[in-house]
Amino acid sequence: MNPEILKLARVLGVDPERLGYLADVDSYEVRLLREQVSTTLFDANLVVLERMALASRLLPASVLAKIAEKVFGPLLCARIAGLVDVARGVDVAKRLSPKFLASVATELDPRRATAIIIRIPVPTVVAVAEELTRREDWITLGRFVDHLPDETVRRCVRLLDDAGLLRTAYVLDDQRRIDHVLGLLGEQRLPGLVRTAAGDDTLWAPAVDLLAQLCEERRALVRPLLADLPDELRERAEAALG
Repeated sequence: MNPEILKLARVLGVDPERLGYLADVDSYEVRLLREQVSTTLFDANLVVLERMALASRLLPASVLAKIAEKVFGPLLCARIAGLVDVARGVDVAKRLSPKFLASVATELDPRRATAIIIRIPVPTVVAVAEELTRREDWITLGRFVDHLPDETVRRCVRLLDDAGLLRTAYVLDDQRRIDHVLGLLGEQRLPGLVRTAAGDDTLWAPAVDLLAQLCEERRALVRPLLADLPDELRERAEAALG
């Protein structure tokens, strides 16, 4: 299924199959719709959220972290994250458990909290990535790749097996980042990705999508690997590589 439909379904909290009627709509248009929906949801009750963010300054960070996990919950924390002072947000985030932060990340629009995200300690981010990987939440992992420094991305993506890497790459917001991310991991990952896709037809679309984004140097490394692919996948891969 079109990755933009998958991401829109996540924002709306519905089964992707319910949005199947959007299959013929241009992916860019679906992305615009997703961003508009996300903006509408995050701006709902904005005045109340701003007051809560302002009031949070009165509490010690340790106390606020406890309230966040026990009272606010992931959704409300995600809504407030982009409204709090950056240093304050980082201080609170460091005190939250990786499991809770992973749940917040699922609800968060990272565009609104990039300044906080990039300042969270790398070990904390990696622990959250481990939890999201355990949950097989490829969409959330993919949404944060554009907002993290390269070294953090490298450490997080190394947690993924080949199938997980393909599924995460498939839902990146900026598909041009795929080649860059593979460059961070090294060319040794390419053969495994091709072999894994060959053995699982649910990975064919993510694999073809990934191949289409490779630079010419990496395309040259992949071409000799195509001979052993199933005929249909080989044809699609060759077309993607050009």
